[in-house]
Amino acid sequence: MTDTMFRRALTAAVFTLVPATLLAGDITVEDAYARTSGMMAQSGAAFMTIHNAGTEDDRLTGVASEAAARVELHTHIDAGNGVMQMRENEDGFEIPAGGTHALARGGDHVMFMGLTGPWAQGDTVTVTLTFEKAGEMTVEIPVDLERQPQAAGQMKHGHKVSN
Repeated sequence: MTDTMFRRALTAAVFTLVPATLLAGDITVEDAYARTSGMMAQSGAAFMTIHNAGTEDDRLTGVASEAAARVELHTHIDAGNGVMQMRENEDGFEIPAGGTHALARGGDHVMFMGLTGPWAQGDTVTVTLTFEKAGEMTVEIPVDLERQPQAAGQMKHGHKVSN
């Protein structure tokens, strides 16, 4: 094996071992995954942890994808009686300087409505995140239909979506 071939092989091996982290300016996205409730689902969601290594707050202000007719930033609100409802968050999500913001099941997330096709385990969904300061970041999000929620216990969720 030549020295050049060895270096290429070593570089490829290193990149396959490094967890997927995407970078735009001071913003990084880690541990992103998307899911639906099943092969016939018409909606899906994506979750991730967004880090801001910068000295100024930033804000996730928008999201776009060809994977669905509509893609929005959503949050959950308490509707009373232990029922949580999803709502679009038109203001987006603040990513504090030197901090993180988690998009997680049962909380803030990316919502896909009117899927353009089924999502299967191991597929990827291309999503463009738009930040107030960092600009646009395109993320290839793996579909993980097997991942279980990290929170202990399950909350009851209403699925009312407001316009």
